[in-house]
Amino acid sequence: MARVYASSVIPAPASAVWSRIRDFNALPRWTPFVAESRIEQNLPSDKVGCIRNFSLKDGGRIREQLLGLSDYDMSCTYAILESPMGVTDYIARLSLTPVTDGNATFAQWQADFDCDLSRERALVEQIGVHVFAAALTALKAHFGGRP
Repeated sequence: MARVYASSVIPAPASAVWSRIRDFNALPRWTPFVAESRIEQNLPSDKVGCIRNFSLKDGGRIREQLLGLSDYDMSCTYAILESPMGVTDYIARLSLTPVTDGNATFAQWQADFDCDLSRERALVEQIGVHVFAAALTALKAHFGGRP
């Protein structure tokens, strides 16, 4: 099983960052690589079990299911149902923790998944750098931080 992890300190209160990312359908608002997104069956975007169906700017399409959403922990957990990446059993968690020294936010994003062993290193880099780190960098820039 492969594991990907990325983290960042965002120069904004955790409540402000959480309000930006909490909506499971809001990827186009805060990530640089998502073109459009919709929640299937018109379910609320914070309903556990809902499925977001989104297209990437490079043309790929991904379907993910919300497995958990906690306002208390400021975290969401989701699974990839379909993607062009060739991953299986993909479970990811994005969480925020307040940093009281400076009123900032520690954001961490991790995923575990299975894939063909010959593609594991490339997928870990692709997801870790071009998805997680890129999204956290964009989020940081939104709140006035340097990339």
